[in-house]
Amino acid sequence: MSSLKEIYNYRQMIFSLVKKELRGRYKGSVLGFLWTFINPLLQLIVYTLVFSVIMRSGIEKYYLFLFVALVPWIFFSSALTSGANCILASQDLVKKIYFPREVLPIANTTSTFVNMLLSFVVVFVVLIVTGFGVNPVACLFLPIIMIIEYFICLGICMLFSALTVYLRDLQSILSIIAMAWQFLTPVMYGQDMVEEALSAHPFLMTVWNYNPTTPIINAYREILYYKQIPDMSNMGTAVILGVVVCLLGWFVFGKLQKGFAEEL
Repeated sequence: MSSLKEIYNYRQMIFSLVKKELRGRYKGSVLGFLWTFINPLLQLIVYTLVFSVIMRSGIEKYYLFLFVALVPWIFFSSALTSGANCILASQDLVKKIYFPREVLPIANTTSTFVNMLLSFVVVFVVLIVTGFGVNPVACLFLPIIMIIEYFICLGICMLFSALTVYLRDLQSILSIIAMAWQFLTPVMYGQDMVEEALSAHPFLMTVWNYNPTTPIINAYREILYYKQIPDMSNMGTAVILGVVVCLLGWFVFGKLQKGFAEEL
C-alpha cells in the first residue's frame, strides 16, 4: 500500500511522461499522429489480403473479424516489445534522480493504451459505416475487458522492462517472441478452429486457454464481431490471468529495481 501511495504522489510525473511519449512517438514524421490510425489499417489490409484472398479462411466479413482483434493485439505487442525498453530508454533519469521506478512502465503502458483507445475510434467507424453495427448492451462490457488487458500489459511491461536491464539480448529476442505469440493467439483465426484441432488433446487445450491473451481476444471478438455479451467463464479467466500477470510483473520488478542504477 505504501508503494501505491508513493506512485500516486508521483501521478503528475506519470501524466507528463505519457504526454511526452504521445507527442514524441511520431515526432519528425510527415503524417505524425495519423500513424496511430494508419498502422493498424495497413496491417489489416495485409492480413485480409493473405487470409481472405490468398489462403481463403472462409470467415464472413473477415476484415471485421480480424480488425476487432488486431487493435488490442497491437496494444499487447507494444507492451511486450517497446515497453520492455522503457527503463533503458530513461536510464539517465534513473541514475540521476529518485522517483518510484514503477512510474516508467506505468507511463509507457498508459500511453500505448491511449493509442489503442484512439485506434478503436477507427474500429467503431468501420463497424458503423459498413452497416455491420454494434450491440450497445454487449459494448457495456468493453471497458471492463480493456481494463483487464491494461493490467495484463502493465504486468508484462514491468516484468520484461526489469529483466531487460540485466539481459540486454531480450530486446532482440522479444520481437521474435511477439511474432510467435501472435500466431499462438486467436487473432487471425477463431477459437473454434483451435478447439477442433485440439479436441483430442485436452492438456494442450488447457495450456492454450491459459495463454493470457486468448480470453482477452475472444472477449473483444464476442463483443464487437459476434455482437453478444462475452462468456462469463471467459471473462472470469481473463480477470484471474490479469491479476496473476500483473502481480508477477510487480513482484519481479520490485525485486530487480534495486540494482537498476548499477546495471545502467
